[in-house]
Parts: sequence; structure tokens; C-alpha cells
Amino acid sequence: MLCIRSAGPWALLFLAANVSAQEAFPTRAVNLVSPYPPGGAADLTARPLAPALEKVLKQPVIVVNRTGAGGAVGTQFVSQAPADGYTLMITVFSVCTIPEADRVAGRKTRFTADQFVPIGRINADPTIVIVHPSTPWKTVKQLVADAKKRPNEILYVSAGPYSVSHMSMEIFQQMTGVQMRHLPTTGGGPAMTAIVGGHAFVTALSTGAVTPQAKAGKVRVIASTGASRVAAFPDAPTMKELGYDMEVYLWVGMFARKEVPAHALDVIRKAVKQAVTDPQFSEASMKMQMPPAYQDAPEFKKWWDNDCARLASAIRRIPPPDAK
Repeated sequence: MLCIRSAGPWALLFLAANVSAQEAFPTRAVNLVSPYPPGGAADLTARPLAPALEKVLKQPVIVVNRTGAGGAVGTQFVSQAPADGYTLMITVFSVCTIPEADRVAGRKTRFTADQFVPIGRINADPTIVIVHPSTPWKTVKQLVADAKKRPNEILYVSAGPYSVSHMSMEIFQQMTGVQMRHLPTTGGGPAMTAIVGGHAFVTALSTGAVTPQAKAGKVRVIASTGASRVAAFPDAPTMKELGYDMEVYLWVGMFARKEVPAHALDVIRKAVKQAVTDPQFSEASMKMQMPPAYQDAPEFKKWWDNDCARLASAIRRIPPPDAK
């Protein structure tokens, strides 16, 4: 008892110092790493989110673009960064797809999804299935019927292997039982250019990318891939409405290394939750047609796990190029 009593004040001092240290986070700038170049969904979300976070955290929030290998370079960088809460990641679903693509290809995984913990989902934009207006397809039913008559003849374009457009079209084929030929490009812009120019005839891209071209009559919208219809295209049915169990989103979420201390994660999580309600962030998001669709960490974790499982399953079912 004497020993315990004599140790008591020191223990209390230690606990007080620990609490004080926890309350001090953050005390310097926070880096928000986007694994993609400027102009992509992650970067476009990060730019207006950073100043909103600064207001809450009272520290600079610096957006850092670490690009390369379809998002693998920046994601791997964050997985190896100090787990102190000062290096965070804002990214899209590639955090799920890249490791599975590596496994399918027989490569060593550069990172795994379970190295990260979700902080919050910022937005989730379903893809819009579009066709060239010269085609006879006014509906998904018509496209599917035609594609079944001539397997591997209809050319679809994507923003590159395992991009959201590629995954949308692969899942579309898996759900509808059709086979089409794939024309990969280097991004959403080139993919849209290919459709508008008539070099390919089908794709699925984000609402923001599709809207101006659809309004100009350069593409025809036939469906969307969310749980509910998109406000910009109220007449376009969802794939689920048409009887296909298909949901694909271009979502943006924030993550940290799983080893980041709980008190730091709590501060960051509360800051993000507050930042997404910032009027300037909301206004910027609406202008980009990427409205906030916030999910706090627990809800996002469940949603993320389901989405990763769905995407991984789809990747494993993609036939090798020489099998198509």
C-alpha cells in the first residue's frame, strides 16, 4: 500500500501530461495527400475541403498530389508515412481495387486496404451510362439485346484499367451477360473525347463529366448506377430499377493509417464532419456536381467494406484480355 500511495502522484502527473498531449493535436500543418493529379475527383474535393478543415483545426492543411501508377504511388506513400495524424489521404475507390488487381496479376501488393482506417466519406457520385447519339440504343434493354447478338463487337471506352468507368462497364457486362471490347484511355477527359468523336460507343462516367455533353446532345444517357436516380437526369433509370444488382460510385473518402492514435483520429473525424457543412465547401461541391454525401467513420466503414468486396469480386471475374 505504501508503494502504491507513493507512486500515486507520479501516476497522476503522467496521466495529466498524457491528456494535455492529446488535447494539443494538431500543433502543426497537416498534409492531405491525393494520389491523383489536379483535376480528378479526389483533388477537386480536397481543394475546397482543405480551407474548411483549416478553420476547424486552426492549422494549415496542405493538399499534396503524389501521383503515379493509377493512385498506387500516393497510397503506398501514406501507408508508410509516420502514423501521427499529420499525413492523411483523400482518395477514391482505388484503395480497394489496386490491391485486388495486383493479386489477380500475381504481383506483390504495394499496400492493402486494411492498412488504413476510414475517417469519413465526403461524396459518392454514381456513374452515368452513356452511348453515342448515332447508335440505335435508347434504353439499356436495346443495348443489351444488340450486344448479345454480336459478342465482342461493340466497343466501350474507359478512363483506364480499373478506373471507375472501367469497373462500371465490367460490372455492367457481368450483370447483363454481354461481352464488349474495351478501349482504355488515360483519363475521363480522353474517354469522353472518344465517345463524342464516335471512336467508341458506350461508357459510364461521372455526372459532372456527362452533364455538359448530354445537354449539348453529344451523348445519350440511358441509365445510372446508383441506388436512386440522379437529379440531373431524372428520366434515366437506375440499373437496379432495370433488374440488375449493380451499384458503382465514384466516391471520395478520407483515410489515415490504422496506427494513428485514437485521440488524433477523433479530432480529425470531428473536424471533417464539421468541414463538410462549411458553406463554401458545399457551394464548390455543387458547382462541380459532386454534392456532399457525408458518412461518418462507423457508417462509412460498413459501406466501404461492402464496396471493396463488390469491386474485388468484379475484378476477379474480369476475363484476361486474350479470353475476350
